[in-house]
Amino acid sequence: MTRVLQALLAVSLLVTVTHSTPVRAEFPDRPIRIVIPFGAGGLADITMRLVGQKLTERTGQQVVIENRPSAGGILAAAAFANAAPDGYTLFVLSSGSAISRALIKSLPYDALTAFTPVSTVAFFDLLVLVKADSPLRSIADALAAARATPDKFNIGTILRGSTQNTTAELLRSATGVNMTIVPMRNTAEVTTALLRGDVTIAVETYAALRAQIDDGALRPIGSSGDVRSPFLPKVPTLHEGGVSAEVVGWNALVAPAGTPEAVIATLNRHIRTIVDSAEFRARMHELGTEARASSPQELWARFKSDIEKWAIVVKQAGLEPK
Repeated sequence: MTRVLQALLAVSLLVTVTHSTPVRAEFPDRPIRIVIPFGAGGLADITMRLVGQKLTERTGQQVVIENRPSAGGILAAAAFANAAPDGYTLFVLSSGSAISRALIKSLPYDALTAFTPVSTVAFFDLLVLVKADSPLRSIADALAAARATPDKFNIGTILRGSTQNTTAELLRSATGVNMTIVPMRNTAEVTTALLRGDVTIAVETYAALRAQIDDGALRPIGSSGDVRSPFLPKVPTLHEGGVSAEVVGWNALVAPAGTPEAVIATLNRHIRTIVDSAEFRARMHELGTEARASSPQELWARFKSDIEKWAIVVKQAGLEPK
């Protein structure tokens, strides 16, 4: 075989191999969906819409936000667990998910095996709030009123199993006062109920109710963190109000189990860049929330730690799993 024929054969083989080997598109090459197991207007919704906007800018792909509120986020999480493990469907995991494992007897999924961690996004305290003209000025006042008329003292929260709802459960069990907790579909319903006087107090985040707090319609009387929030330094903690309870909430992003490591690494890199940016941190600060990204391993360590912590809290509080 002449050198010319050998060269032609080599080129022919190269062309054949090139055309027979599929070219893998770089992730992402189509829209990404973020499923939020809470209603519109809450902290998770506000935070993830900001993340989605920045993720669209970074990847050139549209990020679609899908709100699927349900008790404890269970139905949304169960549906998400069956999504294709390709990174194009993400789910907002929260501290409430860790709590749900202790409060709900039988979940249709195991978050530790059904999900793959991506990154934390935000950490926050919860607030105990009253309407502006309420005579209650402190947690001590609220507890005194609840003890005087427990059948008329109601606490408004979003869905059962949420961090807000479980904080109310913890408040009730830690004080020994049989207050009625009223779970609602979303923050808007909680706000309306509080302003109308349908509930006496409510548990929500500053981010979700910032407008009503800033314009004086609602007034926070307690905060769930271990120290006073730097965003609301005049609001005492539950501990300062004589209640042995502490709750630090968080939101994070996860993908379905089996999502390729390379895809998770790409998502984590984008989320870290977004969350660590000065613009995003400033926006979260305005909402009384700490922007904080993590590695997938750090997120899962936090999730497992919270599962163990809340299992003990629920048991000590005497809360009965349902």
